Amino acid sequence: MQQESPRRSNRERSDTTRAAILDAARGLFVAKGYAETSTPDIVSAAGLTRGALYHHFEDKKALFHAVAERESRDVAASIEQATADGLTARDALKVGGRAYFEAMREPGRIRLLLLDGPAVLGKHAMMAIDAANAQRTLEEGIAEAMAPTVVPADKLSAMASLLSAAFDRAALDIADGASTDLYAETIGTLIDRMVST
Repeated sequence: MQQESPRRSNRERSDTTRAAILDAARGLFVAKGYAETSTPDIVSAAGLTRGALYHHFEDKKALFHAVAERESRDVAASIEQATADGLTARDALKVGGRAYFEAMREPGRIRLLLLDGPAVLGKHAMMAIDAANAQRTLEEGIAEAMAPTVVPADKLSAMASLLSAAFDRAALDIADGASTDLYAETIGTLIDRMVST
C-alpha cells in the first residue's frame, strides 16, 4: 500500500511536467509560430530542462502533434457539451456547428489547428487527429439525421469530410471578421440540404 503512493506521486509529477511543457509550447507556437519556436525556448518558458522535454516528446514536431491533439480534444469536448441535451440529430449538427465556431475563438486555436497544423504535421496527420476526436461523431450525426436512409460508410465519410471542411473555412472567415450568425445560418442551410437528400 505504501508503494502505491510514490508511484502515484511520480505519475502526478510526470503529468504535471508534461502539462507544463504542453502549455509553454502552445503559448510559443501561438505567439511565434512553429518555425520560430525552438526547444530551448520551450524548456525555458516551462522552467524545465531539455532532458524533461525529451523524456516526454521525441522532438519538437512530436510536441506540436501533442498540442494539436489536446486542442482538438478541447474543441470536440465543447461541441459534445453543447449538443448533450435532447436535440434532434439535425439540430445537433447545427448547434454543434455553432459550438465549433465558438470553440475556435480560443486565441491561437485557428493558427494551431487550421494553419500551422496542416503545414507542420501534414494533411493525413491532421485528418487522423480529427478522426480521433470529431469525425466519428460528425459521421454518426449525419447518419442519424438521414435515417431511415442508410448511407454507405464511404459516402458518409466523404459527407463528414466535406462538412468539416466547410466548418473550417467558415471558422477562418469568422476569424477574419465575418459574421458568425451568417455562417451558422448558412451552414444550417447546407446541413438541411445535405440530410434531406
